[in-house]
Amino acid sequence: VFLWMKAFGAQDVHAHFGSNSAEVVMLAHALGGPPYSFTVHGPEEFDKPQALQLAEKIKQAAFVVAISSYGRSQLFRWIDSQYWHKVKIIHCGLEQSFYADASSDFPSKARMVCVGRLCEQKGQLLLLEACRNLKEKGIEFDLVLAGDGEMRPEVERMIAVYGISDHVRITGWISSQQVREEILASRAMVLPSFAEGLPVVIMEAMALKRPVISTYVAGIPELVVDGGCGWLVPAGSALELTNAIEAMLSAPHQQLIDMGEAAYHRVKQQHDINTEASKLAALFAESAQ
Repeated sequence: VFLWMKAFGAQDVHAHFGSNSAEVVMLAHALGGPPYSFTVHGPEEFDKPQALQLAEKIKQAAFVVAISSYGRSQLFRWIDSQYWHKVKIIHCGLEQSFYADASSDFPSKARMVCVGRLCEQKGQLLLLEACRNLKEKGIEFDLVLAGDGEMRPEVERMIAVYGISDHVRITGWISSQQVREEILASRAMVLPSFAEGLPVVIMEAMALKRPVISTYVAGIPELVVDGGCGWLVPAGSALELTNAIEAMLSAPHQQLIDMGEAAYHRVKQQHDINTEASKLAALFAESAQ
């Protein structure tokens, strides 16, 4: 790795995630390589910080980036306060081309989309329970699970058990463009996460003027304003999730438009890619002095 960086003429190296990639650049630095930095996204780093030697990686780094205030606080837990100054907040940025033609036209169909790997931390099983509740209430809905993952067999089994096969579609792995299309074809993004950093798919949905239903977890409340650009519910509560989805499905068209516009302006303000990239560039320049 060091030879590749030397051949390229790199003076700094930045890794994403505090796991294997940060391990590699730390070792390269120890062997005489250039200074390094890394971005911590979470939640994996927050689950096993000691096993990942997160404190040592931060100690040796020029600086470390957290993508939310919550993420920064979790890093503070595992390092001496003398190293707190190394941890900076830089939000993930969205390419303007992704939301350049975002539309306020909402589909007439009562459809929602959940984008993410089918895994325990995203809460899809709880979402299916909420869907069963909606069906028992006689509420019309469609759910698109955009993604795939290790829990797909369990997800498919629960769809059958709850008798909601006619209401739920699993896309499998799809492209970014297909994700965009699924979001635009839905009234709202639903992501009932149990653990997170700050999901990019929430930013994408908001940039496409879609309200978000999610949980009071990690950095999500720093972006999603309950009642303003979506609905936030306690993590793990199928009842609260059901109520939020029902509120979204029954919301007047104008309310959805207003929430979508609020979401659009909020995410543009906090996650502009040029603004956030310039912050990272400034950190590189500062660390080189």
